Amino acid sequence: MNSDAIEHHSADRDSSPVPAQHSADVVRRRRILWLAGLAVLIALIVWVIHHRLATQAKQPSFAAMMGGPLPVSIDQVSTADVPVVIDALGTVTPLATVTVRPQVTGPIVKIAFTEGQTIQKGGLLAQIDPRPYQAALDQATGQLGRDQAALSGARTDLVRYKQLLAQNSVAEQTYSDQLATVHSDEAAAEADKAAIETARLNLSYCRITSPVTGLVGLRQVDLGNLVQANQTSGIVTVTQMQPMSVLFTVPENDLSQIFQRTQGGAKLSVQAYDRNMQHLIATGTLSSIDNQINTSTGTLQLRALFDNSHGELFPNEFVNVKLVLDTLKNQIVVPGAAVQNGPSSNFVYIVNKDHTVTMRTVTTGPTDGNNIAVMKGLTAGETVVTDGADQLKDGASVLLPGEKPPQSMAAGGAAGNSSKARCTRLAAYMKKATGSRATRLAKVYARLHCGGAQVGAATGT
Repeated sequence: MNSDAIEHHSADRDSSPVPAQHSADVVRRRRILWLAGLAVLIALIVWVIHHRLATQAKQPSFAAMMGGPLPVSIDQVSTADVPVVIDALGTVTPLATVTVRPQVTGPIVKIAFTEGQTIQKGGLLAQIDPRPYQAALDQATGQLGRDQAALSGARTDLVRYKQLLAQNSVAEQTYSDQLATVHSDEAAAEADKAAIETARLNLSYCRITSPVTGLVGLRQVDLGNLVQANQTSGIVTVTQMQPMSVLFTVPENDLSQIFQRTQGGAKLSVQAYDRNMQHLIATGTLSSIDNQINTSTGTLQLRALFDNSHGELFPNEFVNVKLVLDTLKNQIVVPGAAVQNGPSSNFVYIVNKDHTVTMRTVTTGPTDGNNIAVMKGLTAGETVVTDGADQLKDGASVLLPGEKPPQSMAAGGAAGNSSKARCTRLAAYMKKATGSRATRLAKVYARLHCGGAQVGAATGT
């Protein structure tokens, strides 16, 4: 076999298709490798999470490591009125924002306002040259006088023709023509009166006045500018400032509560706060509710009215809104920091007389931002932990604010509780503890039980 035949045979062999069974084996092998890699990755993630949880579980508590009570902050359980509110986002929206446009054509001969001033309804804003419109009024008045004189003569002739017709001294056609003349002159007089009214109205439009009481914006024309009737750009914008409204939206799930209160005739209070929810700007009342829900957001728009006598609310300002539905009287309240979230319920730590704590399950209600109502589980006068609860457990000992540590710990006592031993344990604890909270508590404890250079040595400061 020659070389050309060999090359041809080799090319035919290389170009032959790969068997379908071989391709399926390759795909299956790749899939098995990919699943195995995924399983290894999941196992690695599970091991890392388990290792971290085990490390945290083995980490000794601060109080246990130091052999003493844990410093905490406390507060008293008290009673107060708690409002039931719906939080929303709102926009300050004026009841009227009017762009003042000229209604007649002419040059501006007077500008009577200052930008930013408060103007009363009907106050003069600008003056258009009135002379052409005064001339048109005079012309219409003169035309009316002439047509009224013609009408008077026609009526006199009509009376004379009527007498002559009764005496058969004039043709009936003459009398009919004179009657038509009288009617024509009456119509002309009425048209003249309408022309006078139009001229007088145009003349009044030369005085451009404010349609509402409000705040004047920036001037859009200058003295001497020629303005056109109903032009696109206005002369100035006047915004009504009192009263002021706020438009805000609430979820449709809250509508039943709102309707239940409003249909009973209640006037719901609305509070407007600044952007940071730190300052109460104004208090008003719910004014109106929109007639349909926005299907794209599932919310309903409401309007609240505010007196705004001191200009606290400014148009298009963003505000946080609290719609007060009701006020619960004499409720048991605690600071929000005292309530801890458990896996199945909320709880607080009660401080006992022997400076130990007891974990107690509570049922919470509405909150006013700082305090939270407790519907079940507490009584007024009890003491709860507000800071440091994350290091506590049921029955743990605590050190209250302003109290000195126990004498056995402060003055030395046994060798295991000596100042040097405590600071040594503190340094060991800080090496094992993780998290800024643990470090901060360790520093606080060091300043309570260690002194001078021992604090720096124990805390690393």
